[in-house]
Amino acid sequence: MSPSAIQTVPTGTNNWWKEATIYQVYPASFKDSNGDGWGDIPGLIEKVPYLHSLGVDVVWLSPMYESPMHDMGYDVSDYEKVLPAYGTVADVENLVEECHKYGMRLILDLVINHTSDQHQWFQESRSSRDNPKRDWYFWRPPRYDDEGNRMPPTNYRGYFAGSTWTWDEHTQEYYLHLYAKEQPDLNWDHPDARKAIYDSAVRFWLDRGVDGFRVDTVNKYSKYTDFPDAPITDPKSYIQPAIGMWCNGPRIHEFLREMYDEALAPYGDVVTVGELANTPDPGHVLQYVGASAQQLSMVFHLDIGHIGMGESLEDKYILQPWRLTEMKSIVTKWQTFVEGTDGWTTAFCENHDNGRSVSRFASDAPEFRERSAKMLALMMVTMTGTLFLYQGQEIGMINAPRDWSIEEYKDIEGLGYHREAQNQVARGVDPNRQERIMDGLRTLARDHARLPMQWDDTPQAGFSEGIPWMRTHDLYPEINVRRQEGDPDSVLSFWKTMLHLRKEYRELFIHGAFDLLDYENQQTFCFVKSRGESRALVVLNFTETEQCFQAKWATGMRLLVSNYPESGVASERLGPYEGRIYVFDNCTE
Repeated sequence: MSPSAIQTVPTGTNNWWKEATIYQVYPASFKDSNGDGWGDIPGLIEKVPYLHSLGVDVVWLSPMYESPMHDMGYDVSDYEKVLPAYGTVADVENLVEECHKYGMRLILDLVINHTSDQHQWFQESRSSRDNPKRDWYFWRPPRYDDEGNRMPPTNYRGYFAGSTWTWDEHTQEYYLHLYAKEQPDLNWDHPDARKAIYDSAVRFWLDRGVDGFRVDTVNKYSKYTDFPDAPITDPKSYIQPAIGMWCNGPRIHEFLREMYDEALAPYGDVVTVGELANTPDPGHVLQYVGASAQQLSMVFHLDIGHIGMGESLEDKYILQPWRLTEMKSIVTKWQTFVEGTDGWTTAFCENHDNGRSVSRFASDAPEFRERSAKMLALMMVTMTGTLFLYQGQEIGMINAPRDWSIEEYKDIEGLGYHREAQNQVARGVDPNRQERIMDGLRTLARDHARLPMQWDDTPQAGFSEGIPWMRTHDLYPEINVRRQEGDPDSVLSFWKTMLHLRKEYRELFIHGAFDLLDYENQQTFCFVKSRGESRALVVLNFTETEQCFQAKWATGMRLLVSNYPESGVASERLGPYEGRIYVFDNCTE
């Protein structure tokens, strides 16, 4: 079939994005076309046929805007330009055309909680206290302690360690930044700032044919602008966790509805996927994703990415033991909350902000890693909601080797935590802190997802003819696309099969009701998907030893697929990291 004849999966009366599989591309690490060591948009265009052959419907391109790259493009200096290392605006337009030619769509990352400090808006804002754009950002005077020392306006701790406030010598005030000091927060309470955001960041790209956005930090636009101090939970520190001061603020739904009405709705059925942190109440989430709310199409619930992390922001990278019941609770919560509502949900277990799922949730040991990747694929494709796949997940990429030193890590967040731990050790505050943070980074760091894509066994994994910006994984000769494309038993071939089955059984897998079985079991994860008279049973072994499940659950059902050879699949015993899906014969459309 020619590319021009290929259509996206039929959705009937559903929005196109509900039944789509969305593939996230991290541009710096996907494919370098010119040998400079950085992935780029022409390289991505070259791989669109590969993505189509995989069975994905939408490409999500992480930030490619002009940027000083302090936070890998999440510090945008011009929304209407592309970082030269990635290409040009024309390259993005060509990417849109190529995706559409294959019946696929393209969404971009929308980073509008903050800009770079190099953005023209902020340059004007900091130029003087009476500049017209001064209040497009948050500026506050200092306060002073009892000894007359200048102090930040509040005691807030930022996401990248340190205070959320930075002193500006020129205008003698502090500005707010939830992330790095190079990422000042925009003041959404200012109507002119909102209008400029809609024009420059949203309409500019919709006019060029993109089909929607993944919306970064979507619930942080509305701050509590009286800026009260956060409660003191760490008496030894001036700065305190303060997430409640900026998540789900008083005007957030007003802002999102306005953006929908003014900048999105005029372009038709544009998809928006919000990154929704720190919103544990499903009822509140429905205020964002209900169709009647007209704010967002769906959101990411980040809980699954937090498994194994420390409970507080300060201890995020202190690795914690976790139990399978924790994952079961998270999955059940976000699989069931939209049932009977006009809302929609998402399914994912990897992205650019977390370590690789095989290494975190299963086993990356050589004897188990392929089975683990396939078992996780079985789990994900049977989840209700829109499925998100991260680059390299389809070949079972794993975390960087544990013997890599901190010098191989590049991410601003992980390095900030490591540096903070070094300082604490030097001050004698916590002599083991650096070792514990490094141990956590080996599993949880954002860097693991950002290693170059492993295309083949040539130097640099076929990612680049030059020296990559980040070291390629030591195991790329064993784990790569070329090797797996010709192997019917590979992880890649398994994902292709599973994505096909997801669409064939769309009523069950994409739209089905979720019911958990045997919650207390810490070794197996079993659940039923149902819609009408149709049912599917999913049984997953999350251990490296043989486990049992209750065979009566599968009575009257047939085995649809397993990640093991055919022998033994009717057994009530599951092999290490085995997964199976059983269905009734009348489950297909």
